[in-house]
Amino acid sequence: MSHIVTITTEIRDGTALSSACRRLQLEPPRQQTVRLFSREVTGTTVRLPDWRYPVVCHLATGQLDYDNFEGRWGNRAHLNRLLQTYAVEKTRIEARRAGHSVTEQELADGSIRLTVSTGASA
Repeated sequence: MSHIVTITTEIRDGTALSSACRRLQLEPPRQQTVRLFSREVTGTTVRLPDWRYPVVCHLATGQLDYDNFEGRWGNRAHLNRLLQTYAVEKTRIEARRAGHSVTEQELADGSIRLTVSTGASA
């Protein structure tokens, strides 16, 4: 039996975020205070390719702070890819923690299909 699940991604797990950054070949996330265009923000930072300012993740709330000046200072596609990859890594961690296996398939449109198997026969 299959089930379709839609996930709204909030970055709250530092381990999954580190795994996503490794997978995307980004610098490891760092806890720091950084200056965005008009203010300073403290949190777990991720530097995306060709972005002027880092993305700041607030793991306690799932909130993200960033300034890409409506795409002029960073392509939103890079952030979307980070969110997607984080969701995949977080799903893998939680599925394995529960004793399930995960298979992954990248689709032609760039989305990723995950199949979580519980070990029970389908």
